[in-house]
Amino acid sequence: MEPKDRQLPPDARAQHRAYVLEHVVNGGLTIDQAATILKLSTRQVDRLLARYGEGPAALAHGNRGRTPANRLGDAQRALLVELATTTYAGVNHTHLAELLAEREGIVVAERTLRRILAEASVRPTRTRRPPRHRSRRERMAREGQLLQVDGSRHRWFGPDLGFATLVAGIDDATGRVPGGTFRAQEDAVGYFTTFAQTADRHGLPGAVYSDRHGIFIVEKNRAPTLAEQLTGKRSLTQVGRALDDAGVAWIGARSAEAKGRVERLWGTLQDRLVVELRLEGLTTIEAANAFLPDFLERHNARFVVPAADPEPAWRPWPDGLSSDAVFCFHYPRRVARDATISWPGGDLALPRRSDGRSWAGRTVILQERLDGSLWVSHDGLCVPVRPAPADARQLRARRLTTPSDRDLPAELAGLIDADKSPAPGEPGDVVHRPRPDHPWRRYRDRGR
Repeated sequence: MEPKDRQLPPDARAQHRAYVLEHVVNGGLTIDQAATILKLSTRQVDRLLARYGEGPAALAHGNRGRTPANRLGDAQRALLVELATTTYAGVNHTHLAELLAEREGIVVAERTLRRILAEASVRPTRTRRPPRHRSRRERMAREGQLLQVDGSRHRWFGPDLGFATLVAGIDDATGRVPGGTFRAQEDAVGYFTTFAQTADRHGLPGAVYSDRHGIFIVEKNRAPTLAEQLTGKRSLTQVGRALDDAGVAWIGARSAEAKGRVERLWGTLQDRLVVELRLEGLTTIEAANAFLPDFLERHNARFVVPAADPEPAWRPWPDGLSSDAVFCFHYPRRVARDATISWPGGDLALPRRSDGRSWAGRTVILQERLDGSLWVSHDGLCVPVRPAPADARQLRARRLTTPSDRDLPAELAGLIDADKSPAPGEPGDVVHRPRPDHPWRRYRDRGR
């Protein structure tokens, strides 16, 4: 069998088949041997030999050069390119495919979208870095064993607006983000809110893994005080005290790479969340916090992976504790004899105890909760407090002006006018002058 054309077929697979069939034609291989090499049946090799007689180019697939039946139309391809360069400019290809399905009703595979944009010379916003060799710590086996937390300061509302900080946590075993909040800066309130959301939705984690920020540890480089040496415990920050009260261990990372799970989370959120905030037109922290729960629910549905052990390790709240009372600011205060405690905004009055005992002289804990309310706790008793009445020694007569007296009825205006006494120097005031023979005058004249 002599082939008519020795021009090689265009694709690599057809070229390989032509090379093997050429040896069959020349007697170097049998059909059975060619079938083994090409991983085909002998009947298929016979068919290929018949087509090879017309020339190696006949081995190319019959659909080559034809327009696929499922190819997107030119109008739809142009629409995808327009959306990718206008409304969704700066969105990575994977996220863009999801947004098109959710917001535009256009379902297109990521690979197809990537190919269409490449043909239109639309470069991807993020390129994949080559993998680097490093050893990674295995994930925790159960969800809730370890919660990594951190704060990310970023221009979340666009490059033209100011910075904000997103405080959030991520479960080490599954990659779930159980809670988070936007704050003007990384502060204790942001971590209190994140921990409270996590505890209310899932439970308490076994341990928290974070950097060694001053929010978690007090002056880590200073020597311990005498009181700390005697008790064997370092002083705790407000967040450290809250974790200790909840029975949650704290682990401080020595480098950013050590908490890589939450660091990679920021890369994802700074790519996806920024885009969705822009599409929703949200530019304030309050609006972003209202939008965040729905976004995290969709984020978790997309990125959460199953844990090695399906039994979760979240712990329920201990008896007698609540997230509102633990994840807030605590200040020790000593109760005065009149059942009040000092506070920068004014003294606070404690309510009467149900057991009839006195508050005086006791050291209590004043709780300033995240909703702004003030509570006092002591020996398992937790009650709200209110501003105390003014001290009687500080009460003074008040001079009240009534500019609307002229609008009062005549009979009421007469009562008010009759009650008024003129000030010295005002019309109607009687000035008392001493008589000429008053002793004061005689003393003054004698002094002259």
